[in-house]
Amino acid sequence: MRRRAVVGAGAVLALAAVAVASAEETAAADDGARTRPVPDFLGRGLWQVFIRLDRRTRLDVHDVSGRDRRVLWPPRWEVCTQYPAAGTDFDRRTTVMIGVVRKGETCPPRVRTARR
Repeated sequence: MRRRAVVGAGAVLALAAVAVASAEETAAADDGARTRPVPDFLGRGLWQVFIRLDRRTRLDVHDVSGRDRRVLWPPRWEVCTQYPAAGTDFDRRTTVMIGVVRKGETCPPRVRTARR
C-alpha cells in the first residue's frame, strides 16, 4: 500500500512538472514572436554572441580570414562581420550570420569596408 502511494505521488509531481514546462514554453514562444534590435557584436568576442542571443536563434558562424578554419572554441574568436546589422529588428526565427577571425588577427580589408 505504501509503495502505491509513493508511485501515485511521483506521478502527480511529474504531471505538475510537465504542466509548468509547457506553460513556460508557451510564454517563451509568445515572447520569441516579438521583434527586438540586434546587438552590436563587431569587435567583440564570439562568446558574447552566444551569451546575448536567445538559444533558439539560428546562428551561422564562419571564418572570414580566407583560411576556411573551423570555429571550435568560441572564446578564441573575434567578430568581424554580422548580418543583420546592429539595431535591425529581428525575431528568434531570423538567422544571424557572424564572420570571425582568431583573436589577435586583424579583419581582412574587404571585410572591414563592408562593416560600415
